[in-house]
Amino acid sequence: MPPLDDLRASGLFGEIDPPQRLLMGPGPVNAHPRVLRAMSADLLGQFDPEMTGYMNQVMALYRPIFGTDNRWTMLVDGTARAGIEAALVSLIAPGDTVLVVNFGRFGLLLTEILGRIGATIETVDAPWGEVVPIDAIAAAIARTGPKVVATIHGDTSTTMAQPIDGLGALCAAAGALLYVDATATIGGMELAADRWGADIVTGGLQKCLGGPSGSAPITISDKAADHIFTRRHTEAGIRAAGMVDGSGPRIGSNYFDLAMIMDYWSEKRLNHHTEATSMLYAARECARIMLGEGLAARYARHAAAGRAMTAGLRAMGLTVFGDDAHRMTNVTGVFIPQGVDGERVRAAMRTRFEIEIGTAFGPLAGRIWRIGAMGYNAMQHKILITLGALEACLRMEGFALPAGAAVTAAMEAWE
Repeated sequence: MPPLDDLRASGLFGEIDPPQRLLMGPGPVNAHPRVLRAMSADLLGQFDPEMTGYMNQVMALYRPIFGTDNRWTMLVDGTARAGIEAALVSLIAPGDTVLVVNFGRFGLLLTEILGRIGATIETVDAPWGEVVPIDAIAAAIARTGPKVVATIHGDTSTTMAQPIDGLGALCAAAGALLYVDATATIGGMELAADRWGADIVTGGLQKCLGGPSGSAPITISDKAADHIFTRRHTEAGIRAAGMVDGSGPRIGSNYFDLAMIMDYWSEKRLNHHTEATSMLYAARECARIMLGEGLAARYARHAAAGRAMTAGLRAMGLTVFGDDAHRMTNVTGVFIPQGVDGERVRAAMRTRFEIEIGTAFGPLAGRIWRIGAMGYNAMQHKILITLGALEACLRMEGFALPAGAAVTAAMEAWE
């Protein structure tokens, strides 16, 4: 271990001073300044009446965002993946059959988590850049008889948004529960948990909600909650006299045990973990900003951002990836032109303009860029700046394109 003086001399104890980058990738994005200010507020004890009051406010604020009246609308402490894992491990016991609607990297993530749980996994698939037709899902439900159907709403790996309307009714008719991962769409595209008939929907702050990663909003239907409570096994150190465990198998994770987390967020305030106070403040302010803007206005702004970005990219002569009919509003995939070094362009965007755009995964790695415009960054001027910078960086690589056409097309599309 190096001596302490050597560590000081090396600058490792210097103040954090990150560059002021414009994050125009698929997430995370720049957090809204109001959210950052909220995070600097004083900490409170987890059972302080002011703190539990804020928890209740968060529950109320997120119900309209999820499009639900669900009592169990709250936060899971951790990144968006914490919400995903809490939902799946609390719904699914080893051996249960789950049908995954798979059309990208994050559908594959669901199968990864379910495999670790020990579920019997079935999939209904679409090529990357498309979505799964509802008739194919219906046929797969009839064929496999799943206990749970799990789908991504918007998969940023492919920039596609899976239609959810009608899926809940199919699940209910088959006696299955419906889980929807809305990490990439919450705050930017309409969520309608009640209309969809979704039993659990989870999200994250770091994309369209315009916050930092680290808190996962979740909503749970009464039907799903009843099922989860059959698996309630309260840990020994916090058991009170008269507590009765559920009859089902114990949930395979302590931290992600939604039965205990719901007891913590209920009037019982049964201790489970120490709430991530600053992240709760962040989630609360994200919701306040969104509801203050208005849901319709918020979704229209993201739709305008997606139109503008797509129009600008096409005006450069670039080819946009995927099915136009099912494109997410907040992330656009675009093919890297032949003969252009995609990573050199991304590096030039970052070093010359302090703008980040995204690379891709799996079969799309090295083939497309993913450019986001969401949350605090779904603004016309930020899209225009990004397009102008991309045009300049492409010219540096020798790619011929019509000067200024992207910005003009984006301005027209925004309107």
